[in-house]
This record gives sequence, C-alpha cells and structure tokens, in this order.
Amino acid sequence: MAFHSGFIAILGRPNAGKSTLVNKLVGRKVAIVSPRPQTTRNRIQGMLNRENGQVVLIDTPGIHRATTALNRQMMQEVSQAVEGVDIVSLIVDATEDFQAADRHSVEWVKRFSGPTYLLLNKVDRTRKDRLLPLIDRWRGENDFEEIFPISALTGEGTLDLVESWIARLPEHPAYFPEDQYTDQPERFLAAEIVREKAILLTREELPHAVAVLVDDFEEGEKLLKIRATIYVEREGQKGILIGRGGSMMKEIGTAARKELEELLGVKIFLELFVKVQANWRGNRAMVKQLDWHRQLEQMSEE
Repeated sequence: MAFHSGFIAILGRPNAGKSTLVNKLVGRKVAIVSPRPQTTRNRIQGMLNRENGQVVLIDTPGIHRATTALNRQMMQEVSQAVEGVDIVSLIVDATEDFQAADRHSVEWVKRFSGPTYLLLNKVDRTRKDRLLPLIDRWRGENDFEEIFPISALTGEGTLDLVESWIARLPEHPAYFPEDQYTDQPERFLAAEIVREKAILLTREELPHAVAVLVDDFEEGEKLLKIRATIYVEREGQKGILIGRGGSMMKEIGTAARKELEELLGVKIFLELFVKVQANWRGNRAMVKQLDWHRQLEQMSEE
C-alpha cells in the first residue's frame, strides 16, 4: 500500500471552526477553542495518522484586517502557514450567507498555487436546502478542487475529507513519529490552556486583551511546576480576572491545572499572577514574546 504524507493549511475567518476541526481530526486537543473570535494567535501543527498516510494539519489565526501589532503578527502567521504546504483548505460557516469578509478570505486562498479545498462547516446546524445554493455561490468566487460539507463538531463528512486529502498528498514517509500529535512545546500549550480558561470563565469582553506568558516551567520527577503571568491592558480587566477575594483566579487556575494534568499525564503545581501592561497589543516587543516559534529560535541561538 502506498503511503502518502504532507502538510495541509486550514484557513478561514475567525470562528469558522478551524481549531475545532483540527482537534477533532487529531483526536486530541492541540488548539484552544472558545466562542470568541480570533482566539488562535499562532500557527499550530497537529498530526493525523492513518494506515495509508500522515496528514499534518496547520491551524491558523482567523483571517481579518490587521490594525495592531498583534493582528499584524497573526496575519504573518497565516502567510507563513501556506508556504510549502501541499493543500490549502478554506473553512467557512455554512449557517451564514456569503459576506464581504468571505471575499477577503478567498483572496488569501488565491495566493496559493496548489490545490485548494472548500469546507462548508456546521452542516449539523444548516438546512439541507441551503447547501447547493451556497456551494454555487462559493464556486463563483474561486475554482476549488473539492468542496466538502462537514461538521467539525460532530465529525460528519470528515472521513471522506481525510481520504481525499491523503489521495492528493505525495507518496512520502511520515514526517513525524506516530506518537507525536503536535509540534508546539508543552510550555506554550500550558500558556494557551490558561488563556482559554480565562476567556471562557470571565464571560467579559476580555479575550483580545488577555495574554499569557509562562515565567517558569520546572520539570521534576513527580511534579511539574508552572508559573505564569496573565497580562491585561487595564486595571478594571485585572479586577475581573482576579474576582472577589481571588475567586476567579482560583477558578481559572483549577480548570487549567486539571486539563493540563490530563493532557500531559503528570501532576502539576500551577501558580498564576495578573499584571497590567497598557496597550500590549500595540507593543511589538511584547507581541514577539507571544510567538513560540520565535522563542524557540532565540533559545537555539543562545
């Protein structure tokens, strides 16, 4: 049996379901998910292994118009994600009509010279009589190689999608060991899980104002000690995160610790702090610290 492997970039607008799809196909959590747009800030690889192939999925930030240093870095992540990949797949929300922002996403896809797929997501929440007109509408915007109606949440349609991907990938040995499911360091994953819990539990307008940096990551024989700082832009946001008597911070820490222990398979001591860094999203130096790819490059140079 021929073995195929390669890289597939998943692009789309914020909240289209990119991270949900990657997590579903990999079978493990490699990217944080929240109902808030622009949750994903870095490109993340997740490995999907089959008997006849290995698919390396690249999750990307949602395509949007950049206005801050953070937004510009996020769009740079998208640009870098499509470099050297074998297939680009544009995922869109099938519950919504075609919008001007969708055309902006199509323009990004057109930069890629290889095969492009269109994934009509959330078909589990879409009337079936909407699909054909929606497919025709999208066909008029770009010459997609394949169009797949799917549900990233339930997995509907994804089996055929994966087989189609593998068939189009080149014959090549697996790029990663079978037991590796992501390329991101555990240190970065820990920061992301803390950020996810902060977003989900505060239920306030905080997601874009929240950043998490791991200050210390000490691995012992029986215990992993993690010390992290949550950054916000205003004192009021700091108060929301801490909560009355520190109750919210305790809830965030407990939820993050439990999930990290399950993901990493080790007992964890997690210590969290909150600091105000005014307008950090416009601070290029601060934004660079959030890019774990650059962090790894700096560590290798030292």
